[in-house]
Amino acid sequence: MSRTSKVVLGLSVLLTAATVAGVHAKQRWDQQRLHDGVIRDVQRQNRKKENIRLLGEQIILTKQLEAEREMLLAKGSQKR
Repeated sequence: MSRTSKVVLGLSVLLTAATVAGVHAKQRWDQQRLHDGVIRDVQRQNRKKENIRLLGEQIILTKQLEAEREMLLAKGSQKR
């Protein structure tokens, strides 16, 4: 085998190995991004559920406050 063919073969092997390693690294990176996206979606859903729960509590508290306010206003107008 001539020196040139050995160099070409070596470069081909090196380039092939680098390509395979690069593809595997990109696949791992893509897989991690997909996994992170799922985690973000779950967190977003949990925040949404918590916000809906808090909104429900606020609605209940607002109704209670309005009822108390009406009772106080009714008592105040009865005293006059």
